[in-house]
Amino acid sequence: MRLFAALRPDPRVVEHLVSALRPIRDTATASLRWPDPDQWHVTCAFYGEVPDGSLDAHATRVAAAARRVDALGLSLRGAGSFADRTLWIGVGGDLTALRMLMEACSDHETAQHRRAHLTVARARPRPDPRTGGRRASGRRLRDGGDLPSIVRALSVYTGPTWIAREVELVRSELGKGRSGGPRHTVVGSFPFGPTI
Repeated sequence: MRLFAALRPDPRVVEHLVSALRPIRDTATASLRWPDPDQWHVTCAFYGEVPDGSLDAHATRVAAAARRVDALGLSLRGAGSFADRTLWIGVGGDLTALRMLMEACSDHETAQHRRAHLTVARARPRPDPRTGGRRASGRRLRDGGDLPSIVRALSVYTGPTWIAREVELVRSELGKGRSGGPRHTVVGSFPFGPTI
């Protein structure tokens, strides 16, 4: 199974961002794919494909990480792109505590510094002429087109603050969600702060 740990923004935060993105989506190039806002999340740790039997160990790790932090005041702000392929909105607020949570959730021996972000669009795979028009192995992507101008336009975006009170452990099933995207199922929710 494919797993990750994540924070889910408050519904009003999601709606605010949906409204801010609407004019951009209406005019953006067709080479961008916009995931379902119901799937939006701030990833704390990505575990990838793991054996089904490791679910309890991952849940124990995430629960322990959650106990180390208190509620986080967060907001979505600014924008950027990874390799002109992925459009993301940044995260502001209690970033020191958020980084600590991300490191504690990570199962990597050497935790890498990751930028807290919420992915809102990806460049669509482009057909590979060498394969008769079928999509390439995933490395050849259509040009993000106007992605740099979209990033500039969203660089001043600031959404409302929300209080994150729990971290979720989520199972991701690629291709099983709406419009062929991933389907995310919460397999555990872990409140912040020590348990009484």
